[in-house]
Parts: sequence; C-alpha cells; structure tokens
Amino acid sequence: MKLKLKLHVAAIALVGAVGGSAALAADSQSQIPTSGEKVAGAPFEVKRDWGTFKLADRIAAKVKAGEKINYVFSYQASGIPLFSPQFAAGFETGCKLGNAIYPLDCASIAPVQTDANQQISQIEAKLAAGEIDCISIEPVTSDSTTAIVNKLMDQGIPVFTDGVTSRGHEFTNFTQIPQLEGETAGKIVLDWMKANNKDLKVFAVSGGDPTQFWAQGRMKGFHETIAKAIPDAKFVTTEANGLNVSYDPGQTYDTYRTFLSANPDVQFIENVDIGAEHADRAITSLNKAGQVFTIGWNVSKGQLDGIDKGIQVAALDQRWSDQAAFGGPACAQFLKNGVILPNTQTLLPVMKDQVAGARAELDRILNQK
Repeated sequence: MKLKLKLHVAAIALVGAVGGSAALAADSQSQIPTSGEKVAGAPFEVKRDWGTFKLADRIAAKVKAGEKINYVFSYQASGIPLFSPQFAAGFETGCKLGNAIYPLDCASIAPVQTDANQQISQIEAKLAAGEIDCISIEPVTSDSTTAIVNKLMDQGIPVFTDGVTSRGHEFTNFTQIPQLEGETAGKIVLDWMKANNKDLKVFAVSGGDPTQFWAQGRMKGFHETIAKAIPDAKFVTTEANGLNVSYDPGQTYDTYRTFLSANPDVQFIENVDIGAEHADRAITSLNKAGQVFTIGWNVSKGQLDGIDKGIQVAALDQRWSDQAAFGGPACAQFLKNGVILPNTQTLLPVMKDQVAGARAELDRILNQK
C-alpha cells in the first residue's frame, strides 16, 4: 500500500536492503521495493547460505510457458479488529502489483482468530491440492511456520514471509526489527518530553501478548532507552512482566482502567500492538488526561484521536498494508525476472502534525476496492 503522508519526523530505517539499495514506488512512500538482488540461476535454481533451492518442475513449466501461477497469501487471522481489514486490503493491493509484473491467480487464507495450527493446516490443504506455486506467509510467532516454510522451499515452492520475524529458509522476511522499534519509540518519547518540558519518571509497558518475540523486543528496547536517559526512572512493568491487556477492545480498556487505578503514580504507558487507543480511553475516563501519556503501534482512528487530544505521543506505523502486499510483487519479480526483493521496512512515527494525512490514508486503505 502507498503512504502519502508528509512526515516531518524522520523515518527510522530498521532493515537494510539485500544486495544493495532497492527502488521504491516512485509516486509515494510505499515501502514495497521495485528492484532487488538479481540472482544467478533464478528462478529455476538458486544457491543460498542454507543450501540450494530448485523450482518445482510443474512451476518451472508454467513460468517457461508464461502461464498464470497460483499465488497464496496466508496471514494470522481474518477477524481481528484494526489488523485484519488492513491485511486484507494489503493483499488486494499486492495482487494488483504482482499482476502488473507477471500473471497471478491470487488467493488469501487465514483463520478467523489467531491459531498457528489452523494456519498451517490451511497451508497444507492448499499444498496437497497443488494450489500453491508461490506463497507469502505472516507467521503467528517467529518459529510457528519454520517447518512448513522449509518444507515448501524443499519442494521447490518459493516462500516469502512478512510481518513477524521468521527463522525459516524463506527468500525474504519483510518486517521490522523489534528491539530497534522499541529503541525508536523510546527516542521519540524522550524528544517529546524535552520539547514539552515533561519530567516523567514512572513508566509501564504492555501489550496483547507480551510473551511474543516481537513484543519482548519492543518493550525491552523502549525500557532500556528510557532507563539509559533517565537513570532514576521507575518501570512498574518491564519486558519481564509486561501488562497483558489482550486484543479484545473491551477487555483491554478494563485492564488499563484497573491498572491505572491500582498504580496511580504511572505517568507513561507503552502499548506494543493495537491497544493504545483503549489506554487513551481509560486515561480519559479516569480524568487523568494531562497526567498520563501513551505511545502505541499501528494506526487506528482511536489512536489518531488520542494524538489529537494530546494523550498519545505517537502511533508507530509498521506498515501492515505493505507487509500484506509484499508477497504479490515478490513472487512475480522472482518468477518473471529472477529478482529477490529485499526487506525495506521502516517504522514511520505518526505524530500530531501528521494526523490529518494519516486519517486520509487509513480511510483510503480500508475503503479501497
């Protein structure tokens, strides 16, 4: 998907491009690259540091004949508020981008709610039916799809992963680096404190599932960055005991209200996924606006409202729509041109002067046909 925000906060580049810099879409700040590493022998036979990939004969025959290939996108869940609509929209964009390079038959699959075993079962069913010629997967955890990724690659089916750090043999893992994301969040908060004369000392970290690898990295990076700059800062929760607020809006709101009532000295809350807007609501309901502040990940109307009200410092856009869109052009570029698109993801902070543009972009993503 394409971002048209005029960002005044510098984007923090978290991942370098493979094989040199990659061109991005010329008319936007889309993070989906249009060029990458031209690999000897690709797409038919590719040597990587983990071994040799050999394109399955049936797929190779399609490519040589210029026939459509079956592109599949598997993502975590189709029924999660905020997250799922943006991933579904990104998939549609990726299909269009891929088809502009090489003809694709596109299909997306996902459990309704996050279920790693069901996700793998869906992929296995498509594989058994011979309906996967190239696939992009958003794993639930860093290890949940390692076995199926390696199995697909061993069978000569190109695999790309996105959204979550993965440790399989995929060609590209298109995502953020959690520790650096957390450090970025910490630096943004410190700069905001200095600019607004805020002397905050009591912090907390939280998320829908604080045990996840990416959640741990975001919390740890934030904790360490704040603690280094403010030696006497107190963290009521850290990456070791992050507040678990769930992904359910009602439960998240209730958990934050209870937490703030039990910890009246807390002045700042980091949420590492989709719940910051509910922390903002809890703060307002307890008449703590101006006393407690937040920072969160991803863009939602609720978070943008919180930024406008001066409760939330920033929404850190990890570009869900780009993550979901990456697989279409990645598969097409690999099979058509023997090019492996690199990981060019960056974390884009949305602060108060970017809110209007972020609202327009979010509406465009969610309402696209």
